[in-house]
Amino acid sequence: MIDLLTFLFWNLLYFAAFVGITLAVVFPFYYAVLSSADRSGERTASGVFWNIVFWIVVALIVLIAIFPFYYAVLSSLETGTQLFIPNYLPQSLNPANYEAVLTRPSFVSSIVNSVFVATVTVVAALFLAVTASYALARVRFRGRGLLLLTILAVSMFPQIAVLSGLFELVNWLGIYNTPWALILSYTIFTLPFTVWVLTTFMRDLPVEIEEAAIVDGASPWVVISKVFLPLLWPALVTTGLLAFIGAWNEFLFALTFTITETRRTVPVAIALLSGASQQEIPWGPIMAASVIVTVPLIALVLIFQRKIVAGLTAGGVKG
Repeated sequence: MIDLLTFLFWNLLYFAAFVGITLAVVFPFYYAVLSSADRSGERTASGVFWNIVFWIVVALIVLIAIFPFYYAVLSSLETGTQLFIPNYLPQSLNPANYEAVLTRPSFVSSIVNSVFVATVTVVAALFLAVTASYALARVRFRGRGLLLLTILAVSMFPQIAVLSGLFELVNWLGIYNTPWALILSYTIFTLPFTVWVLTTFMRDLPVEIEEAAIVDGASPWVVISKVFLPLLWPALVTTGLLAFIGAWNEFLFALTFTITETRRTVPVAIALLSGASQQEIPWGPIMAASVIVTVPLIALVLIFQRKIVAGLTAGGVKG
């Protein structure tokens, strides 16, 4: 009975998410049309009504986005049979699941591996993307548009489609079961997005700044590192953070290219958490581990949210 209720609950939740996202996409057009009639500052009854509807939709979307993490936190603080009783308010605050996870050396090492892999991936991707975006945005050469489309086309292939080819490449390079196998594969899939965002941002930078630096004798590398790099911080934060999140959460390559516990990253370590027996699924420790690895990402997004918005909207306004 509990399984059936859980199944129905999640289906209703996904349906609500679909409705909420649909309204969030369609409603702004109606809202803009209605609000255009109230430019003078007068609030009509229809304007007030649609304003209320707008905030209801926003609240619904926020609820849908936050609820899975909220439920994971609740489940991580419950043990035994409490895990199988649907509770939407805290019934107990038992840190046993967190203690069980953090006392496992394999899980702690997986966190260290994930931090190392994600950080090196971000550094490598940003270095290559900054230099490539400078060439694509500032240097005029034949086939520049085709090259940009080719870079974008790389991201169109699903991971499973290139898994066998990457596996052969990793074996040939001799980096199988090392963090460098993951860094290589993550960098390949991160570059298209970072190159496109930084190219768009760099196109909007004033040409006069570059010309003044060149007149003063600056080389292309000095122009990039000393002139453009300080102006690229919003885009760098955006692309770097999204690349970090992608590398932190990636599962397929991490499962394929690592085989020992000391080399695994967080997603694989969580998926392979075992209970007291082979038939037991340790939902409590799994939820606790998920909360532990999610909180840092949430903190990073909240800290850099303004720069993320600035980076994603770069180039959206011409003037």
